[in-house]
Amino acid sequence: QLQLVESGGGLVQPGGSLRLSCAASGSTLDRYAIAWFRQAPGKEREGVSCISSRGGSTNYADSVKGRFTISRDNAKNTVYLQMNSLKPEDTAVYYCAAEERLSFRAFVCSLVSSFEYWGQGTQVTVSS
Repeated sequence: QLQLVESGGGLVQPGGSLRLSCAASGSTLDRYAIAWFRQAPGKEREGVSCISSRGGSTNYADSVKGRFTISRDNAKNTVYLQMNSLKPEDTAVYYCAAEERLSFRAFVCSLVSSFEYWGQGTQVTVSS
């Protein structure tokens, strides 16, 4: 059973940076597409970014393009989300999610329902 644990959240000032990590156990990640989602209070969970199993394909929400970068190190069984130029509207609980899938073809990685495995989340707060 794949288990995911997020870390790296915290409080940061606007314009600052954070790097989130999603560490996997119970299985190797190289068969899984991974996504980062976030959920702000009173809002639905939304897709932020996703990466294919080997890292060859990535997608980003328009709201984070040019500021966030997703990457993975399958040897370390870990996926990262580098977040730069953070804004107050980036404040949310960030979740990583995994789905066993080798291809992005016909895969909508921005949908919550596309993913079977979820971490517990890590809080990111952007405030001065």
